Amino acid sequence: MTVWEAVAVCAAGIGAGGINAIVGSGTLITFPVLLAVGLPPVTANVSNSLGLVPGSISGAIGYRRELRGQGRRVIRLGTVALLGGLGGAILLLTLPSKAFDTIVPVLIALALVLVVLQPRLAAAVRRRRERQNNSAHPHGGLPLQGGILLASAYGGYFGAAQGVIYLALMGLLIPDDLQRINAVKNVLGAVVNGTAAVFFLFVADFDWTAVLLIAVGSAVGGQLGARVGRKLAPGVLRGVIVAVGIVAIVQLLLR
Repeated sequence: MTVWEAVAVCAAGIGAGGINAIVGSGTLITFPVLLAVGLPPVTANVSNSLGLVPGSISGAIGYRRELRGQGRRVIRLGTVALLGGLGGAILLLTLPSKAFDTIVPVLIALALVLVVLQPRLAAAVRRRRERQNNSAHPHGGLPLQGGILLASAYGGYFGAAQGVIYLALMGLLIPDDLQRINAVKNVLGAVVNGTAAVFFLFVADFDWTAVLLIAVGSAVGGQLGARVGRKLAPGVLRGVIVAVGIVAIVQLLLR
Protein backbone atom coordinates (compact mmCIF):
# COMPACT_ATOMS: atom_id res chain seq x y z
CA MET A 1 0.00 0.00 0.00
CA THR A 2 1.45 3.38 -1.03
CA VAL A 3 1.45 6.45 1.21
CA TRP A 4 -1.45 8.04 -0.70
CA GLU A 5 -3.42 4.80 -0.56
CA ALA A 6 -2.86 4.69 3.19
CA VAL A 7 -4.09 8.28 3.49
CA ALA A 8 -7.19 7.40 1.47
CA VAL A 9 -7.96 4.38 3.65
CA CYS A 10 -7.53 6.42 6.86
CA ALA A 11 -9.71 9.23 5.47
CA ALA A 12 -12.35 6.67 4.54
CA GLY A 13 -12.19 5.40 8.11
CA ILE A 14 -12.88 8.90 9.44
CA GLY A 15 -15.86 9.26 7.13
CA ALA A 16 -17.17 5.81 8.00
CA GLY A 17 -16.84 6.43 11.74
CA GLY A 18 -18.76 9.68 11.44
CA ILE A 19 -21.52 8.24 9.27
CA ASN A 20 -21.88 5.20 11.53
CA ALA A 21 -22.32 7.40 14.61
CA ILE A 22 -25.00 9.51 12.92
CA VAL A 23 -26.84 6.89 10.87
CA GLY A 24 -24.86 3.76 10.03
CA SER A 25 -23.61 2.69 6.57
CA GLY A 26 -19.96 3.60 6.97
CA THR A 27 -19.10 0.37 5.18
CA LEU A 28 -20.27 2.04 1.96
CA ILE A 29 -17.27 4.38 2.28
CA THR A 30 -14.52 2.03 3.46
CA PHE A 31 -15.33 -1.13 1.50
CA PRO A 32 -14.99 0.41 -2.01
CA VAL A 33 -11.74 2.11 -0.96
CA LEU A 34 -10.27 -1.19 0.25
CA LEU A 35 -11.22 -2.80 -3.04
CA ALA A 36 -9.62 0.10 -4.91
CA VAL A 37 -6.26 -0.39 -3.14
CA GLY A 38 -6.21 -4.02 -4.23
CA LEU A 39 -7.69 -6.11 -1.43
CA PRO A 40 -9.83 -9.14 -2.45
CA PRO A 41 -13.54 -8.69 -1.59
CA VAL A 42 -13.72 -11.10 1.37
CA THR A 43 -10.41 -9.87 2.80
CA ALA A 44 -11.61 -6.28 2.38
CA ASN A 45 -14.90 -7.09 4.13
CA VAL A 46 -13.17 -8.82 7.04
CA SER A 47 -10.54 -6.05 7.39
CA ASN A 48 -13.31 -3.47 7.29
CA SER A 49 -15.26 -5.19 10.08
CA LEU A 50 -12.17 -5.34 12.28
CA GLY A 51 -11.20 -1.72 11.59
CA LEU A 52 -14.64 -0.27 12.32
CA VAL A 53 -14.83 -1.70 15.84
CA PRO A 54 -13.01 1.28 17.48
CA GLY A 55 -15.26 3.67 15.53
CA SER A 56 -18.41 1.94 16.76
CA ILE A 57 -17.17 2.09 20.34
CA SER A 58 -16.15 5.73 19.89
CA GLY A 59 -19.60 6.63 18.56
CA ALA A 60 -21.30 4.85 21.46
CA ILE A 61 -19.12 6.77 23.94
CA GLY A 62 -19.98 10.00 22.15
CA TYR A 63 -23.68 9.26 22.80
CA ARG A 64 -23.17 8.25 26.45
CA ARG A 65 -25.48 11.05 27.67
CA GLU A 66 -28.38 9.66 25.62
CA LEU A 67 -27.64 6.14 26.89
CA ARG A 68 -28.42 7.02 30.50
CA GLY A 69 -31.35 5.00 31.84
CA GLN A 70 -31.22 2.53 28.95
CA GLY A 71 -29.00 -0.11 30.55
CA ARG A 72 -31.59 -2.87 30.61
CA ARG A 73 -32.65 -2.14 27.02
CA VAL A 74 -29.05 -2.20 25.83
CA ILE A 75 -28.35 -5.52 27.59
CA ARG A 76 -31.42 -7.21 26.11
CA LEU A 77 -30.97 -5.99 22.57
CA GLY A 78 -27.18 -6.26 22.78
CA THR A 79 -27.40 -9.96 23.62
CA VAL A 80 -29.62 -10.54 20.60
CA ALA A 81 -27.26 -8.48 18.42
CA LEU A 82 -24.28 -10.55 19.58
CA LEU A 83 -25.95 -13.79 18.51
CA GLY A 84 -27.05 -12.31 15.18
CA GLY A 85 -23.63 -10.83 14.47
CA LEU A 86 -21.93 -14.16 15.10
CA GLY A 87 -24.40 -15.91 12.80
CA GLY A 88 -23.79 -13.35 10.05
CA ALA A 89 -20.01 -13.71 10.35
CA ILE A 90 -20.36 -17.47 9.94
CA LEU A 91 -22.58 -16.96 6.89
CA LEU A 92 -19.95 -14.73 5.28
CA LEU A 93 -17.46 -17.57 5.22
CA THR A 94 -19.89 -20.36 4.31
CA LEU A 95 -22.47 -19.00 1.84
CA PRO A 96 -22.03 -17.53 -1.66
CA SER A 97 -22.32 -13.76 -1.52
CA LYS A 98 -24.92 -13.54 -4.31
CA ALA A 99 -27.48 -15.44 -2.25
CA PHE A 100 -27.41 -12.82 0.48
CA ASP A 101 -26.69 -9.74 -1.63
CA THR A 102 -29.86 -10.23 -3.67
CA ILE A 103 -32.14 -9.42 -0.76
CA VAL A 104 -29.98 -6.67 0.81
CA PRO A 105 -31.32 -3.78 -1.34
CA VAL A 106 -34.87 -4.95 -0.60
CA LEU A 107 -34.20 -4.96 3.15
CA ILE A 108 -32.74 -1.46 3.03
CA ALA A 109 -35.67 -0.18 0.94
CA LEU A 110 -38.17 -1.59 3.42
CA ALA A 111 -36.21 -0.01 6.25
CA LEU A 112 -36.33 3.39 4.53
CA VAL A 113 -40.10 3.11 4.12
CA LEU A 114 -40.36 2.41 7.84
CA VAL A 115 -38.13 5.38 8.66
CA VAL A 116 -40.23 7.75 6.51
CA LEU A 117 -43.54 6.46 7.87
CA GLN A 118 -42.27 5.94 11.43
CA PRO A 119 -44.02 8.95 13.03
CA ARG A 120 -47.41 7.99 11.56
CA LEU A 121 -46.96 4.28 12.19
CA ALA A 122 -45.82 4.86 15.76
CA ALA A 123 -48.82 7.14 16.38
CA ALA A 124 -51.16 4.50 14.94
CA VAL A 125 -49.63 1.80 17.13
CA ARG A 126 -49.94 4.10 20.16
CA ARG A 127 -53.63 4.81 19.46
CA ARG A 128 -54.32 1.10 19.06
CA ARG A 129 -52.66 0.34 22.40
CA GLU A 130 -54.71 3.09 24.05
CA ARG A 131 -57.96 1.64 22.68
CA GLN A 132 -56.98 -1.81 23.89
CA ASN A 133 -55.59 -0.50 27.20
CA ASN A 134 -52.18 -1.97 26.41
CA SER A 135 -48.95 -0.19 27.27
CA ALA A 136 -45.97 -0.18 24.92
CA HIS A 137 -43.15 -2.57 25.75
CA PRO A 138 -40.19 -0.38 26.81
CA HIS A 139 -37.75 -2.65 24.99
CA GLY A 140 -39.82 -3.45 21.90
CA GLY A 141 -40.78 -6.99 22.92
CA LEU A 142 -40.30 -10.12 20.82
CA PRO A 143 -41.04 -8.45 17.44
CA LEU A 144 -38.14 -6.05 17.91
CA GLN A 145 -35.80 -8.74 19.21
CA GLY A 146 -36.54 -10.86 16.14
CA GLY A 147 -35.90 -7.90 13.85
CA ILE A 148 -32.65 -7.02 15.65
CA LEU A 149 -31.50 -10.64 15.34
CA LEU A 150 -31.96 -10.61 11.55
CA ALA A 151 -30.50 -7.11 11.14
CA SER A 152 -27.47 -8.13 13.21
CA ALA A 153 -26.96 -11.28 11.13
CA TYR A 154 -26.90 -9.01 8.09
CA GLY A 155 -24.48 -6.70 9.92
CA GLY A 156 -22.10 -9.55 10.69
CA TYR A 157 -22.23 -10.55 7.03
CA PHE A 158 -21.73 -7.16 5.36
CA GLY A 159 -23.29 -4.28 7.29
CA ALA A 160 -24.08 -1.60 4.71
CA ALA A 161 -27.08 0.39 6.05
CA GLN A 162 -27.32 -1.89 9.07
CA GLY A 163 -27.85 1.21 11.21
CA VAL A 164 -30.73 2.32 8.98
CA ILE A 165 -32.50 -0.98 9.65
CA TYR A 166 -31.88 -0.70 13.40
CA LEU A 167 -33.29 2.83 13.51
CA ALA A 168 -36.34 1.85 11.49
CA LEU A 169 -37.17 -1.09 13.75
CA MET A 170 -36.55 0.66 17.06
CA GLY A 171 -38.22 3.88 15.94
CA LEU A 172 -41.39 1.94 15.21
CA LEU A 173 -41.45 -0.40 18.21
CA ILE A 174 -39.86 1.63 21.03
CA PRO A 175 -41.74 4.67 22.40
CA ASP A 176 -38.71 6.91 22.84
CA ASP A 177 -36.82 9.89 21.41
CA LEU A 178 -34.99 9.25 18.13
CA GLN A 179 -31.66 10.48 19.54
CA ARG A 180 -31.87 8.02 22.44
CA ILE A 181 -32.69 5.28 19.95
CA ASN A 182 -29.71 6.35 17.86
CA ALA A 183 -27.49 5.95 20.94
CA VAL A 184 -28.67 2.35 21.34
CA LYS A 185 -28.05 1.79 17.64
CA ASN A 186 -24.40 2.74 18.12
CA VAL A 187 -23.99 0.23 20.93
CA LEU A 188 -25.60 -2.53 18.86
CA GLY A 189 -23.27 -1.70 15.97
CA ALA A 190 -20.27 -1.96 18.29
CA VAL A 191 -21.50 -5.33 19.58
CA VAL A 192 -22.02 -6.76 16.08
CA ASN A 193 -18.73 -5.44 14.69
CA GLY A 194 -16.85 -6.61 17.77
CA THR A 195 -18.39 -10.09 17.67
CA ALA A 196 -17.67 -10.52 13.97
CA ALA A 197 -14.14 -9.17 14.47
CA VAL A 198 -13.28 -11.69 17.20
CA PHE A 199 -14.61 -14.51 15.01
CA PHE A 200 -12.68 -13.31 11.95
CA LEU A 201 -9.43 -13.06 13.92
CA PHE A 202 -9.32 -16.84 14.18
CA VAL A 203 -10.75 -18.05 10.90
CA ALA A 204 -10.38 -15.42 8.15
CA ASP A 205 -7.67 -13.58 6.22
CA PHE A 206 -7.30 -9.84 6.77
CA ASP A 207 -4.86 -7.02 6.12
CA TRP A 208 -3.40 -5.57 9.33
CA THR A 209 -2.34 -2.31 7.67
CA ALA A 210 -5.88 -1.67 6.45
CA VAL A 211 -7.32 -2.66 9.81
CA LEU A 212 -5.11 -0.24 11.75
CA LEU A 213 -5.69 2.67 9.33
CA ILE A 214 -9.47 2.25 9.44
CA ALA A 215 -9.38 1.78 13.23
CA VAL A 216 -7.58 5.08 13.80
CA GLY A 217 -9.76 6.95 11.32
CA SER A 218 -13.06 5.50 12.53
CA ALA A 219 -12.26 6.27 16.18
CA VAL A 220 -11.79 9.93 15.28
CA GLY A 221 -14.83 9.92 13.02
CA GLY A 222 -17.00 8.34 15.73
CA GLN A 223 -16.42 11.29 18.04
CA LEU A 224 -17.03 13.83 15.29
CA GLY A 225 -20.18 12.06 14.16
CA ALA A 226 -21.60 11.90 17.67
CA ARG A 227 -21.15 15.66 18.09
CA VAL A 228 -22.92 16.38 14.82
CA GLY A 229 -25.62 13.75 15.11
CA ARG A 230 -26.95 14.72 18.54
CA LYS A 231 -27.53 18.28 17.31
CA LEU A 232 -29.80 17.20 14.45
CA ALA A 233 -33.57 17.59 14.87
CA PRO A 234 -35.59 14.35 14.47
CA GLY A 235 -36.88 15.40 11.05
CA VAL A 236 -33.40 16.29 9.79
CA LEU A 237 -31.93 13.09 11.22
CA ARG A 238 -34.67 11.11 9.50
CA GLY A 239 -33.84 12.85 6.21
CA VAL A 240 -30.15 11.98 6.58
CA ILE A 241 -31.08 8.35 7.25
CA VAL A 242 -33.18 8.20 4.08
CA ALA A 243 -30.48 9.87 1.96
CA VAL A 244 -27.78 7.48 3.16
CA GLY A 245 -30.09 4.52 2.66
CA ILE A 246 -30.84 5.50 -0.95
CA VAL A 247 -27.12 5.83 -1.65
CA ALA A 248 -26.64 2.36 -0.12
CA ILE A 249 -29.26 0.82 -2.40
CA VAL A 250 -27.82 2.44 -5.53
CA GLN A 251 -24.26 1.40 -4.69
CA LEU A 252 -25.26 -2.17 -3.89
CA LEU A 253 -27.24 -2.51 -7.12
CA LEU A 254 -24.32 -1.18 -9.17
CA ARG A 255 -21.69 -3.24 -7.37
